[in-house]
Amino acid sequence: MREMNENCVIKIENLSKEYRLGAIGSGTLRHDLQSWYAKKRGKEDPNQRIGAKQYTKGDTFLALDGVNLEVNRGERIGIIGTNGAGKSTLLKVLCRITAPTDGRVRFRGRIASMLEVGTGFHAELTGRENIYLNGAILGMTKEEVTSKIDSIIEFSECEKFIDTPVKRYSSGMFVKLAFAVAAHLDAEIMIMDEVLAVGDMRFQKKCIKKMRDLATEEDRTILYVSHNMNTIRDLCDRCIVLDHGKIVFDGDVEDAIKIYLGSANENFRALEYVGNEHKHHADRNDLCLQFVRYNGKEDSNLSKKSYHCG
Repeated sequence: MREMNENCVIKIENLSKEYRLGAIGSGTLRHDLQSWYAKKRGKEDPNQRIGAKQYTKGDTFLALDGVNLEVNRGERIGIIGTNGAGKSTLLKVLCRITAPTDGRVRFRGRIASMLEVGTGFHAELTGRENIYLNGAILGMTKEEVTSKIDSIIEFSECEKFIDTPVKRYSSGMFVKLAFAVAAHLDAEIMIMDEVLAVGDMRFQKKCIKKMRDLATEEDRTILYVSHNMNTIRDLCDRCIVLDHGKIVFDGDVEDAIKIYLGSANENFRALEYVGNEHKHHADRNDLCLQFVRYNGKEDSNLSKKSYHCG
């Protein structure tokens, strides 16, 4: 296998992740033995849930299928795709939450991740205690976390509740504190999975600006999954499109978004106009003008009428 070049921080080679369909075990050895014995005699499984589909041993689902990817230091990479494309599975493998079935993943530096709201937080601990806990997980000393804790609390906008157990936090407060921790602690790679969608719009913009600054000023590497194409445009300088566990595009952000929107809606066609010229040809009867806005006002004379390109 080829070695990582000096500027590369993540290298993925032939990565695959396969899952078995259906329940793997019922939770107790006794029930598993009951199920095995019933199956051997050709009887119905006594522990199967009512209405549940029967899966054979060979029924599997390939969440990732031969993924190859190199990520360089300081890049801001968006990962997009339809539900079930493999985005979250890829991030979980990178964060070592789940192991790959096949392939190899190598990286340089510490990883700070936000994969789900509240991931890595202990519900019974206060916000302040969870900051120290997350720092310890990343290998930082208490003194290193203490030197950053004031800026973390200020950015999170949770000063009033920082000494309250996080189990009483709203989902928005969870996101604010979790992002503040991930952004301010010493990690070379930040991985974000759709979590900013929970926060309010103002805080989303604040987070996007912070991630952009971290990438440009501190050479942090950002991997960001979202279904919000505006945040992908605002943050990312490179974009990957996943489809059925495979990378189908890796490159320019706008081109990636067009591919994603086209796969999400088979009737979608992107037409880019510059002045009075358009870069892409529209076949006759393809174009339907639904409404027109001029200076923020909708023109009722043109609204909801169809026009054709010839």
